Amino acid sequence: MNRKKLQKLTDTLAKNCKHLFRAFDKDNDGCVNVLEWIHGLSLFLRGSLEEKMKYCFEVFDLNGDGFISKEEMFHMLKNSLLKQSSEEDPDEGIKDLVEMTLKKMDHDHDGKLSFADYELAVREETLLLEAFGPCLPDLKSQMEFEAQVFKDPNEFNDM
Repeated sequence: MNRKKLQKLTDTLAKNCKHLFRAFDKDNDGCVNVLEWIHGLSLFLRGSLEEKMKYCFEVFDLNGDGFISKEEMFHMLKNSLLKQSSEEDPDEGIKDLVEMTLKKMDHDHDGKLSFADYELAVREETLLLEAFGPCLPDLKSQMEFEAQVFKDPNEFNDM
């Protein structure tokens, strides 16, 4: 398979996943090696809820400090919500959404989400897995990816 085909496959799988590279590059060396790639694809295509929770939490924890802060929530929600033209300040609506999210998910009431807070909230309501924006491929993208990859396995021999 040539580079162009591989890029097209990756684009199909990750079209809604803005932080794919950062999440796949586990050793932060600026490259996704074969093991990181395989691990990432395994998680995307067949990952358990536990694996997906860990992955999404890592994506949402923008500064890598082990917590999702109000600022990180605000940033992600602002970038993932559709902009509405209105007289209201859109930032106020996002701030309200952050506060509602904290009420729902911040079980220890410390003003930020730890993995334990996030995990408990997601186990109670799985729709919260991608509460701050899409970071996993949707089912249609997964199916398209698998159909292309498994259509002709011999195509990978010339990589």
